[in-house]
Formats: sequence, structure tokens, C-alpha cells
Amino acid sequence: MTRRASLALLLATLLLTLTANSPAQAAGYRYWSFWDRTSTHWTYATQGPSTARPADGDIQGFRFAVSEDSADAKQPRGPAPDFATICANSPAVEGKKRVALVIDFGTRSDAPSGETPPTARTACATVSPDATTAEALASVAKPLRYDTNALLCAIGGYPEQGCGEQITATHHDGPSVGLLAGAAAVALLGAAAIWQTRRRKHA
Repeated sequence: MTRRASLALLLATLLLTLTANSPAQAAGYRYWSFWDRTSTHWTYATQGPSTARPADGDIQGFRFAVSEDSADAKQPRGPAPDFATICANSPAVEGKKRVALVIDFGTRSDAPSGETPPTARTACATVSPDATTAEALASVAKPLRYDTNALLCAIGGYPEQGCGEQITATHHDGPSVGLLAGAAAVALLGAAAIWQTRRRKHA
């Protein structure tokens, strides 16, 4: 193989390597996730708010964010919630239950275009003993919005539009040290080949 052919092969290899390091597309969904709070941590709810029936004294949370799936879902932010603190101004009522709710509207980066997320807040819902989480939420954070499949789309009117839409983000991964070293090696080989060719012409 001639030096020119070797150089062409090396340059082609480098081009393929650079192409393989092009920006990657990652898909996610913008939606309200639903959480149950134990004494120490948040757990992704196994039921939707329209079917879950919390007990008196339970703490439940909602977080609006862009996530790939339930395993990647972002939890409500802030200090660990305390039922007594959230419901301090809502005394117990006979024949009713109290449910503490944490509502995190997310960050600007998660917000739909043109919308600003409200400040996160807590609320204490006093509802009938058989009320669902959706009913408890409706009593303290109207208006709620659902799609035709009963997916929760908006809490307190946020966001104004959209419901679980897919979001595609581009991630730029910079070249690795190995790639840069390989590029430098190819450049040096190319320079050496050119020098050898010119040397022969002037010999």
C-alpha cells in the first residue's frame, strides 16, 4: 500500500470516528408525576391519583418535569414534608380525613415554551373518608385538567397547554482524550507523508 493510500485510509477512519461522536438525541416526556411519602423518602405511586385512596394523615406529592420514564422521574423538591406542619391550620373534622399534598411545579427548563412555573406549595385537603387523591387535589388546587385517557395534565391551571407530550433533547458529547490523540496521530502521519513526497521531488 502506498503512503497516499495509507493516509487516505487513516483519514477515513478518523472521519468515521468523528461521525460516531455526533450529538445524540434523547427522548423524554413532560408530565406531572405522582408520589407517596413515607417517613423517610418519596416513592413513585403505583396507582394514578384518580384511583388511589389515601388514608388520613398520608402525604402525597406531585412534580412537573421532563422525564424519560418512571425510573427517571424527578421527585418533589424541598425539605422533607411533615404532615403536622402542612395541616397545622386545618384541624381534624369528624367524619373526614386530612391528606397533606406537596405540589412542585418544576423548573423553567421543564416549563413549556412561554410559560413560567408557579412557586411550589403545600396544601392540606380535608375530604370524605373514601375520597381519591384526585378529589383531594381538586379541593385545594383547582383548576385541574385531564386528557381523554384520564391523564393528569394540569394542576392549578399549570401548564396551560400540553399533556404528556414527547420532548427531544440534543446532548453534545465532546470528543474523548483517545479520539483527540488519534486525530493528532493522523495529522502527524499526514504531515510526514507530505514531507516525504516533497523530499523525493526535490531529491
